[in-house]
Amino acid sequence: MVTDFLLAYTKLLVNNPEDISVEITEMDEGFDEITIFANSEDIGKLIGKEGRMINAIKTVISGCKAKGGKNYRVNVKAAN
Repeated sequence: MVTDFLLAYTKLLVNNPEDISVEITEMDEGFDEITIFANSEDIGKLIGKEGRMINAIKTVISGCKAKGGKNYRVNVKAAN
C-alpha cells in the first residue's frame, strides 16, 4: 500500500518518472526504512523548499502508521 502510493505520487512530481523506484527495508528497531530512488535532477523536487515536500510525504505516510501500526523512516537517494 505505501509502496504503491509513493510510486504513483512521486512520479507526478518529477521530470523523469521512469527513474523512480521505492524500496522498503524492515529494520530491527521496530520501523521500516523507505528509500525513494530518483534521478539526481529530481531529488530537489522531492525534498522541496526547506524540506516541505518530503515532510508532506512523511505526513501522509504517518496516516499509514495509524492504520498499520508501523513506523517509517523516509530517505531520498539518487538512482544509479
